[in-house]
Amino acid sequence: MRALILGCAGPELSRAERQFFIDTDPFGFILFQRNCESPEQIRMLTEDLRDCVGRHAPVLIDQEGGRVQRLKPPQWRAAPPAALFGTLHAKDPVRAEQAARVNAGLIAAELAACGVDVDCLPLLDVRQDGAHDVIGDRAFGYTPEIVARLGRAQAEGLAAGGVAPVMKHIPGHGRAGVDSHHALPRVDTGLDQLISVDFAPFKTLKDLPMAMTAHVVYEALDPERAATVSPIVIGEAIRKEIGFDGLLMSDDISMKALAEPLDVSTARALEAGCDVVLHCNGDMTEMQAVSGPAPTLSGEALRRAEAVLGFLERIRRESRPAEFGELLASFAELTGTEPAQG
Repeated sequence: MRALILGCAGPELSRAERQFFIDTDPFGFILFQRNCESPEQIRMLTEDLRDCVGRHAPVLIDQEGGRVQRLKPPQWRAAPPAALFGTLHAKDPVRAEQAARVNAGLIAAELAACGVDVDCLPLLDVRQDGAHDVIGDRAFGYTPEIVARLGRAQAEGLAAGGVAPVMKHIPGHGRAGVDSHHALPRVDTGLDQLISVDFAPFKTLKDLPMAMTAHVVYEALDPERAATVSPIVIGEAIRKEIGFDGLLMSDDISMKALAEPLDVSTARALEAGCDVVLHCNGDMTEMQAVSGPAPTLSGEALRRAEAVLGFLERIRRESRPAEFGELLASFAELTGTEPAQG
């Protein structure tokens, strides 16, 4: 297994992609809307991807709800953004946590039916006034306690449905003043405030199996490098202060926040302490560049990767997902709104 999670270009693998994945042996794969046409087609694609590497490799997706949904109506349900649960929490915390858990169960049911077994949720960024809306209503709320409680409920709902959670964007993207898809955000907040607010939800959920980094510069820790490529941020903030010992994956290494050539950014992310590098757009030339410096997993990275595979095997075996219609009815009762169906 190589220290990579890769995408593909379309709804089925080309001959060149198939051979590349056989040769490269990435740890896992990620799907985007361009890859998703129907549950049956996605299941065939996930089977093909796993056949390339000869094992039940993790297949990831970003299915948050709201603005970030790769599976969209009319084939799939329109899930609400995280902010809905934060609003509900202000009125009834217990009901809000139940609703977040049930909503995650609905997401998990749709993903599992397609052969997708990892969702890049929960988003644990704490929302901040004045920040860029790249996070916005994707966040549960403005306080770390609410974000942690609802994030925990969401992670539990996914796992109960046989889908592993990935907390993001560690150690916190909520203060970013620009969209890291297009530019590099810089955060000048003091370290004490970062620890007490931004880092806190991740620390509470540090037992989750996977986390995705933030392409953000935290000047109080490392004024020169984004977290993804900073051994200081990864070593001191993520591994020590937060205490996360699970599999650490980069955010998409091709995002414009990282301006260096892809092979350089990949090498720097791995040298800084990321266990695996994520590349999303399925461009073959870019994937070849990213794969060059990515080693076979070994040492602590291999230990963490194997722990993820063990977690996935366990939740596949133990998950007892409720019937979809029952979950829909429960969600409607909890939120007072009938959720859209695919």
